[in-house]
Amino acid sequence: MRIALIAHDGKKAEMVSFALQHSTLLKNSELFTTATTGKHMEQAGLQVTKVLSGPQGGDAQIAAMVATRQLDAVIFFRDPLDKHPHEPDVQMLMRLCDVHNIPLATNFATAMLILEGLQK
Repeated sequence: MRIALIAHDGKKAEMVSFALQHSTLLKNSELFTTATTGKHMEQAGLQVTKVLSGPQGGDAQIAAMVATRQLDAVIFFRDPLDKHPHEPDVQMLMRLCDVHNIPLATNFATAMLILEGLQK
């Protein structure tokens, strides 16, 4: 499985916790992250492939991977209570997941369901 793991700054610790809790499900997957999220994941001992940071175009890079069917799922822990200068890229990523029928989780509970579903 090829999975993108992305988190806004206020959700990075939650993303790392999620990935560590589900490391057995993720260990056989190829993980892609935006740069800052990936840095946190690597510090926790996880192997990831990083693209640019979100505000520098990383969300758009992940969206391009969705559009070209290079990903099987996207897990994006968004912080809905904060403003983000790259929100148009976030919206594009979410729209492309819908257009290309790629599972998208924006919170812990949905991410768990997606991972469990992908493993079956």
